[in-house]
Amino acid sequence: MHPKKPWWRANKQALAPWLFLAPGILFFLVYVIIPIFQSFQISFLDWDGLGQKEFIGMGNYVELMDDEAFYTSLKNNIIWLVLYLLAIPAGLFIALFLNQTVRGIRLYKSLFFFPFVISQVVVGLVFSWFYDPSFGLMNQILGVFGLGPIAVLGDERFVTYGIIAAGLWPQTAYCMILYLTGLNAVDPEQIEAARLDGAKGHRMLWYVVLPQLRPATFIAFVVTIIGALRSFDLISIMTQGGPWGSSRVLSFYMFEKALSEYGFRMGYGAAIAVILFLIMMIFITGFLVKMYREEKGR
Repeated sequence: MHPKKPWWRANKQALAPWLFLAPGILFFLVYVIIPIFQSFQISFLDWDGLGQKEFIGMGNYVELMDDEAFYTSLKNNIIWLVLYLLAIPAGLFIALFLNQTVRGIRLYKSLFFFPFVISQVVVGLVFSWFYDPSFGLMNQILGVFGLGPIAVLGDERFVTYGIIAAGLWPQTAYCMILYLTGLNAVDPEQIEAARLDGAKGHRMLWYVVLPQLRPATFIAFVVTIIGALRSFDLISIMTQGGPWGSSRVLSFYMFEKALSEYGFRMGYGAAIAVILFLIMMIFITGFLVKMYREEKGR
């Protein structure tokens, strides 16, 4: 009679994937999940990050309701969310264009892929030079048509839209990559069957191609929402939240309140972070529910 094997040896094939995933799961728990709960906890405190912690309940959230700078940041974040979603259809149509077998297509792919591989700091500097009212290319072009120089980053009316345009450049490239990958997985038999049925153009795209690109669309949506809500680096490089705080977003305002010379108010910064997290979850959950209902109705 053979001795009974230990449970881990009898199930080693089932355990192997979890062993490989364990380091990643551990890091995710330590650096993502646990800090989220810590942010909720800190948001109920009056704390400078070093001294004595004082529990104040909902005090930070009540103060946010009367904070004009918070509403400016929230408004700008909503503008970021709405306009940043343009990267998804733009990335799709560029991917459809690049998903061709024509001469020189590799060169075009490289040009469209380039914005994704460069740093956001570089993107911010490039667009700062592009918008410069003295020597920027945009104002040089406007001068050809007899239009005066526009200080995009110095005007409260245009600054947020100018920074969003800078952010859309690499974000569109990222969505394009996702859709190019998705297009490689599109079933050619379904395409051929649809052609035999007379489908072409937008009908082919809407009824045959897009349903097969749902996974890519979901990832593009989630990544774009997260990118719009964590839009810190471009604002820091291009305007530092100016002019007069008009280009702030919640992530940048959180940094100002928690970690800059404005007072090291960790609790107040954490409250802003919690609001930002909840907005993100609402948008992503709403999109998930929409996709589930569409899938269930098919």
